[in-house]
Amino acid sequence: MRFLVRDRLLSIGDDYWIEDDRGNKVFLVDGKAMRVRDTFELKDTRGRVLVDIHQKMFALRDTMVIEREGEPLATVRRKRLSLLRNHYRVTLVDGTVLDVSGKIMDREFAVEYDGELLAVISRRWLHVRETYGVDVVRDDADPALLIAVTVCVIHLAEKEREDD
Repeated sequence: MRFLVRDRLLSIGDDYWIEDDRGNKVFLVDGKAMRVRDTFELKDTRGRVLVDIHQKMFALRDTMVIEREGEPLATVRRKRLSLLRNHYRVTLVDGTVLDVSGKIMDREFAVEYDGELLAVISRRWLHVRETYGVDVVRDDADPALLIAVTVCVIHLAEKEREDD
């Protein structure tokens, strides 16, 4: 399953659609402006909130939290002891750990579980400027969760770059 994301719109307060590879709108990322913490909602085409994404307050390292129906689903943060700045760890509430690594700022990275590829984020196979793709490789993977992870990782990487 491939999804297209318009990259230049990824910021707090901006809303943007994520489309499938046929150009159909699938998810709306609703950036919530004027909040104390960075907040996004991932909605379906009917406006139902599928996941909430927000910055965790009072964390030692920048951390994003993904929630579904008000319950924590995952936390996303830069991997602590990594020599690479472009390596993030996603910890699901059940203890499952996903690794995200690659060139985050170039939109060329992957999401893996235990060495198995779940999703590839890339600009390479697109010809549309300022757009990247999220290719969910496994049929049993949760596309909304993987898109939320992508939004979090890119947001954290951009924030880290701004702070440097």
